[in-house]
Amino acid sequence: MTSAPRVHLTLEVTGLSSNMAASLLSRRTALFFGVSKLNSFIPAVVQQIANYNPRPLRLNIKDPYIPNKESERTPDWQKTEKYERRLFGRYGRASGTDPTKLWPSHARLEELMAEEREWHPPIEVMLENIAAREKEKAQKRMEREKTIAANMAKMPKMITDWKKQKKEVKQKQREEKIKRDKLLAEARERFGYALDPRSLKFKEMVAEIEKEEKKKRKLLKRRKREEEQGLPTATAESSQ
Repeated sequence: MTSAPRVHLTLEVTGLSSNMAASLLSRRTALFFGVSKLNSFIPAVVQQIANYNPRPLRLNIKDPYIPNKESERTPDWQKTEKYERRLFGRYGRASGTDPTKLWPSHARLEELMAEEREWHPPIEVMLENIAAREKEKAQKRMEREKTIAANMAKMPKMITDWKKQKKEVKQKQREEKIKRDKLLAEARERFGYALDPRSLKFKEMVAEIEKEEKKKRKLLKRRKREEEQGLPTATAESSQ
């Protein structure tokens, strides 16, 4: 009579109903005992599960775990000074750690002090740094304002130069158009039909005209120089 409640309690703890437990046991034991012996085996297994009482885990709280540094099985991270500080902080003198060895060396102490000065400087140093940054920002702002003022002073001349350059470009385009139309008209008059400006014949005609104009400019330049020097010109000599 006493086993039934214990079986029911065990099945409730494990989260299984009686039918599910029986089905699970039947599947596992059918491989070994066969189907014919299953009905006689289930009650015994259920009784064994109901009478199972595991022993409690014994925790050794009085004697702390102190790793053996001489053992090869001890992990390397349990042999460091950091872990010794952890043991001393948890167990105190029971850890067997000498607290004087846990104090940082002079070199490490200097590093910690340097880090403290860098990341947590005194209030005076912080105020000096803020003042220096504000002064630098003000200096940069003044320089930028001076540059803007200088550029604004140059702006009227820059606008005038830009308009003049634009006007010269338009004038040059207009002259080139007039010259091109004149050459096309001369080509039509010379050959009797319109020529394509990209054709070879038109380019040869332009080269010939430029050569003649260059010769004329050279002749005019020589005559002008002779007149300035008081020498008789070629035309005067030819008329005599």
